[in-house]
Amino acid sequence: MSTLLTRAHCTGRNRLQTHAFSNPQPFVGAALAALLTMSLCFSAAAQAEAQVSGDTVTSSSAGDLAVETLAKLEFPWALAILPGNRMLITEKPGRLRIFEAGELSEPVQGVPEVAYRGPKDQGGLLDVALHPDFQSNKLIYLSYVEASDQQPSSIGDTGDARFGGNLDKSDNIVRGGAVARAKLEGHQLTDLEVIWRQAPKTLGRGHFGHRLLFGPDGKLFITSGERMRFDPSQSLSSNLGKVVRINADGSVPEDNPFVGKQDALGDIWSYGHRNILAMVMHPESDLLLAFEMGPLGGDEVNVIEPGKNYGWPKVSNGAQYNRATIPPHAGTEEYQKPIRSWTPVISPSGAMVYDGGLIPEWQGSVLVGGLSSTAIVRLEMDGNRIAVEERVDMQRRIRDLVQAPDGSLYVLVDDKKGSLLRLLPVRTDAGRPAVAPSS
Repeated sequence: MSTLLTRAHCTGRNRLQTHAFSNPQPFVGAALAALLTMSLCFSAAAQAEAQVSGDTVTSSSAGDLAVETLAKLEFPWALAILPGNRMLITEKPGRLRIFEAGELSEPVQGVPEVAYRGPKDQGGLLDVALHPDFQSNKLIYLSYVEASDQQPSSIGDTGDARFGGNLDKSDNIVRGGAVARAKLEGHQLTDLEVIWRQAPKTLGRGHFGHRLLFGPDGKLFITSGERMRFDPSQSLSSNLGKVVRINADGSVPEDNPFVGKQDALGDIWSYGHRNILAMVMHPESDLLLAFEMGPLGGDEVNVIEPGKNYGWPKVSNGAQYNRATIPPHAGTEEYQKPIRSWTPVISPSGAMVYDGGLIPEWQGSVLVGGLSSTAIVRLEMDGNRIAVEERVDMQRRIRDLVQAPDGSLYVLVDDKKGSLLRLLPVRTDAGRPAVAPSS
């Protein structure tokens, strides 16, 4: 792969650009900006060495990072690290693969049938997660989109003016999201059972959500999108537009906030959401952070608390696609406010907390994939606020990312000709680690 065209010219050599933003006092922001500008200007020797070791080089506040391409994939969606430095990778068309010793396996057998209409569809096979006791029980969890057993003979989407014409009315499949668990035995799934479903299934559209995250107590969080239907987000009789929490076997925990409440589903943990495609629990604060896609502007970072209402579609820091205004979060106490919102949007997808030793400057940082921003967004938390934000320019749609056992990063590029990347530091005269061989 050829080096990508330059966006920064401090040395006149090709590299991807990094951006950083700081919330504290102005002089701190100015100092940080100066340091980051300096970090872009490494020596020509270091740059040449990186070009030999990696496909491209991108700059960051931690120094230059080599970007290696490990495998080619079709619309990859999620990653999960298996014991022995193996990886599970999902592809939206319905394939689950194992990446091991530099090789991509044939599709794992026993994956449930998925509803997927092609490149522009948001459905298909989505997230994958390991049971906390995977070493002993071999259980994995898959989120995916399934068609209803009963399909009307003739039905079509009537549309909605709020989308301003940006709605595919040809999608006439009644479908919804599901989560299944199964045992992974070699390259085969066995004993597969569906443990949760979106309710109700709806006609066409997207916004399935479906990130999976196990909390420290072994409960499973599921992000459930509102299926582009607006109203379900505020209704407790539907699990659309919610963060859901269930036991590992699919049963409902007794301490969920709406258990036993009339006209409310017990699996709901929080509501008033649009489409959450990234979620992480920060180990230092135990904060559950959800990254929510906004409409026309207004992507959000929310601290998720049980029983709370996050406002969609009543409030948003964005506008409808037809430019219709939405009341902003400011000025209301009824709905939880985001701790950060982005306009222009970053389109967040996939998140993790870095705790490796290979990039020590990033320890404790939240890393978020960006689709429209074509970047990895790094966030330093100070309690429940974001103190520093940095964008590592990837010039590719980043769908998911996970930390490798050696502290490097595995990253998925969202595209029909997508890829699995590896990011790791480039050695410099300052003693930064040498690029290690691909595993």
